[in-house]
Amino acid sequence: MSDARRRDTAPEIALRSVLHHAGLRYRVAWPVPGQRRRTIDIAFTRARLAVFVDGCFWHGCPDHGVRPRANSDWWREKLAANAARDRDTDRVLTKMGWRVLRVWEHETPDDALVRVRAALAASTTSGVVARVDADRDR
Repeated sequence: MSDARRRDTAPEIALRSVLHHAGLRYRVAWPVPGQRRRTIDIAFTRARLAVFVDGCFWHGCPDHGVRPRANSDWWREKLAANAARDRDTDRVLTKMGWRVLRVWEHETPDDALVRVRAALAASTTSGVVARVDADRDR
């Protein structure tokens, strides 16, 4: 597990590349206020939009997440704790007025770009804080 990258994964870099190419500017690994060791993968600070690029295995993708057979009880607890931490991070950010967008690693960068643009447009047209999480079922 120590070899698993926390940031700058290939899907994250691919998304950042299309976002930058589209003229969007953002912060990388922005700290979640009040949460030690938690960071926002891609933060649009002015729009208060937090984008997380979640790996299918580590975050329990319903389509591609697999459960290891070896040491299955430990892995079940570990992956459940990851999901609980994600929900808690979403809750903390939403409470502070951020919008949260979670992108699966298997989504194409272009599809994710469309979702990010929609979330950014929604944040500029309404003052309502809402969770932008169309494809997640948590």
